Amino acid sequence: MKLAIMKQVGLPDAPETTASASGDVLTVNGEVFDLSLVPEGGSAVAEGEGHPFVGPITRSGGVLQVPMIWTYDAANADPDQGSDVPVVEVTGGAVPDPIVRKPDLEDVE
Repeated sequence: MKLAIMKQVGLPDAPETTASASGDVLTVNGEVFDLSLVPEGGSAVAEGEGHPFVGPITRSGGVLQVPMIWTYDAANADPDQGSDVPVVEVTGGAVPDPIVRKPDLEDVE
């Protein structure tokens, strides 16, 4: 699964996005999304509210391409996140945090 991650500043004190993958199942903030029904060469668009997806989810060469929003707390992040859209490939386990964090003051000496 390849995740195209659009970074978005969340509201103050709102939880940051966490995600994990297992095969064609993506879990975002504790909510499970089974993407196994997206056919090879096809696409699907998430309907309704409360999902993290932006744009069509596609499958090509057996690999899901998933555009999603990753919400983060600006207080803990480097203010220069840039406008890049990182693509993270994950086959299982936790999705790596794509947010550039402020340096820990204890580490700066």
